[in-house]
Amino acid sequence: MNFTRWSARLPGTQRRAAARTDRGSVPAARGESGSQPEPWTDDTDEAAEPPVLDDLSVRDVLGQLPALVALVHGPEHRVAYVNDAYAAAFGVRPLGAPAAKTLPELDELGLLPLMDQVLRSGTSRTVKSRKTQSAGSYTVTCTPVTIPNHAEGGVLVYAADVTDHAEAAERLRASERRHRETAVTLQRSLLPQELEQPDDLRVAATYQPGGTDAAVGGDWYDVITLGAGRTALVIGDVMGRGVRAAAVMGQLRTAVRAYARLDLPPHEVLQLLDGLAAEIDASQIATCVYAVHDPNEGRLVYASAGHLPVLVRHEDGTVHRAEDPTGPPLGTGGWLHTSGSIALPPGATAVLYTDGLVERRREDIDEGVAALERALSGAVGTPQVVCDRLLRALGVTAEHDDDVAVLVCQHPARTGHAAELFHNAALDLLGGIEAAPRARAFASGVLSSWRFPVELRDLGVLAVSELVANSLQHGTPPMRLRLRRTDRRLIIEVTDGDDHLPRRRRADPADEAGRGISIVATIASSWGSRRTPGGGKAVWCEFALPG
Repeated sequence: MNFTRWSARLPGTQRRAAARTDRGSVPAARGESGSQPEPWTDDTDEAAEPPVLDDLSVRDVLGQLPALVALVHGPEHRVAYVNDAYAAAFGVRPLGAPAAKTLPELDELGLLPLMDQVLRSGTSRTVKSRKTQSAGSYTVTCTPVTIPNHAEGGVLVYAADVTDHAEAAERLRASERRHRETAVTLQRSLLPQELEQPDDLRVAATYQPGGTDAAVGGDWYDVITLGAGRTALVIGDVMGRGVRAAAVMGQLRTAVRAYARLDLPPHEVLQLLDGLAAEIDASQIATCVYAVHDPNEGRLVYASAGHLPVLVRHEDGTVHRAEDPTGPPLGTGGWLHTSGSIALPPGATAVLYTDGLVERRREDIDEGVAALERALSGAVGTPQVVCDRLLRALGVTAEHDDDVAVLVCQHPARTGHAAELFHNAALDLLGGIEAAPRARAFASGVLSSWRFPVELRDLGVLAVSELVANSLQHGTPPMRLRLRRTDRRLIIEVTDGDDHLPRRRRADPADEAGRGISIVATIASSWGSRRTPGGGKAVWCEFALPG
């Protein structure tokens, strides 16, 4: 076959050749349109004539190319030519046979349907980085070719070996996957492996990292039991991506748990956390909500550092948004955080979340929060069911472009037998030292009515006696004794108007006082103290119920 004749028939070749004939080989100079340029002359005596394209042999040119070239013709793509590079890569191929039979590598590369399309449309097509069974990767361009004296056209297949590039890209992707898996593993290991379940709340949380194209962020959540029935709920988000953000998140979560043990008001916890965040990494900014639930008050007291508002769904389906102002994100410094509160009555559900749940590109974040409110209004069921429904309603999938953390807590409305397991009783301590025997008598009667075992009742009365005596000696009015039972524990709490917190100390044998708190710490499962809003303190202890 005469490949030289075919070269002149490649699309555009004739038009370019004609243009050269009409205009010459060099464009006309500016201002001389239509005039013929003077031919370039060489000062040497023997100037070599430049080669003419028509004088070159297409077979020789294609044969010397390092790329793989094959020429097929007709609807069956019969093989007309393969160059030396093609034969070296896949072996010598017989001419005249259909490509489907003699060029199986084209089928492996998925080129046969593409060649049909090129032959019909007369338009070139390119596919990138296709892999064969021999593990080679090629970028292939299929170009239509017009064949003289043949009604059927052909297709020129040009394949560049990009195996090295493909392997390098795969190594890069594998490295990115390992880094991502490391960050996800670190992130999940720093989150609670199992949430604490308070007596008065039902809680569930979920964390979903972004899709494979999104780096892992620094979202976190936590549930911390503070004692005396109180529970801290925390959710936060470290700005940034990757292992560094996850590491900062882990340090902040650990710090929150440590500060929570001090039983400080929410705004004071965030104040301490703000200073620590700047010390950890001044370039990393984090948002956080720290909320405390007290079953005796039926409210959620919270402070927010640049975080999205807490949402509360009441039993009738109405959704309320925590509207108190929020402070700037953690790590910015120079701001005095304040605490707000929102009602959490029995039957209500509170939702804390990160921005990945509601933030969408080309959409205001307030629209996302409003969509979450609508979804929450119809979300009923257990906390875990509510978590799952909110993720589905907001369109969060495995390919989501951002991390998502959601923390749901419910204050269940108890009825029937469950309600019988939760009781409260309180006594105002009036009249000076005579309040102590009244407190003991009150405690004995209440614990008997709650049908506690004799041993637990006696321990409870002893703890009441010591806590009341401590308050009478070191506190100031008003004083109050509160007894509370749940399905798992007995809680005894004494409040007074003095904000000096007691501490456990070792009393010398000759000391006549100073043993009360030590006695309480010895007989109770746990004890603690905290300052109360508006001044004063609360000292409490807990006893685990048998069985």
